[in-house]
Amino acid sequence: MIRLNSVLAGVLFVAFSTPSLFAQPTPVVLKKSDRIVFLGDSITAGGNGGKGYIQVIRNEFAEKKKDLAIECIGAGISGNKVPNLQARVDKDVVAKNPTIVFIYIGINDVWHGESDPKKGTMPEAFESGLKEVIGKCTKAGAQVIVCTPTVIGELPGGANKLDTKLDEYANISRKVAKELNLNLCDLRKAFVDHIAANNPDKKASGILTTDRVHLNEAGNKLVANTMLKSLGQ
Repeated sequence: MIRLNSVLAGVLFVAFSTPSLFAQPTPVVLKKSDRIVFLGDSITAGGNGGKGYIQVIRNEFAEKKKDLAIECIGAGISGNKVPNLQARVDKDVVAKNPTIVFIYIGINDVWHGESDPKKGTMPEAFESGLKEVIGKCTKAGAQVIVCTPTVIGELPGGANKLDTKLDEYANISRKVAKELNLNLCDLRKAFVDHIAANNPDKKASGILTTDRVHLNEAGNKLVANTMLKSLGQ
């Protein structure tokens, strides 16, 4: 029994100390004629022009990856939650024949439930719905990058009213990405870290957002830069 236990202990030690035994998400490698769809809510809708994050990414590709002729397609609709994405993923994403899909959702799933939980999305429905949307995208041949939701308020140190709830949903997105072996674009971490370092006056907004949620120019740049890192740039 002692010898068997020693063998098992050795196997477990090797298994848990050897990263190569565990599958890692396939790194995103941009290729000619890639079609990138950005699926989300009003933040994504606002990011599709002007100084929005999708336009920042388009400009980056036009300058540095012009030969690849990459197409960036915005698929954001104001007020959307995960159930809305489930209802329109076939029409707004799969029908576009994407090769890469960013799913950036979760703010409204939390925010809309602030006064009435029925108007938000319950955690179980958020997780199952997110998995359904991802499944349809991957079945269509797209490489999915899961984004965590950003902020509802910019007070540092977890002082915003919905920080705990938002962290819960961000953790669901992280969990889903890990379970499905997908690349994660951890926007929430990027925002929290930036705000901690750049909001000494503890402003509720104005650092990365215009109104605690929707992005200003700096917020759009941060999202774009974080997403570009997920694309290997």
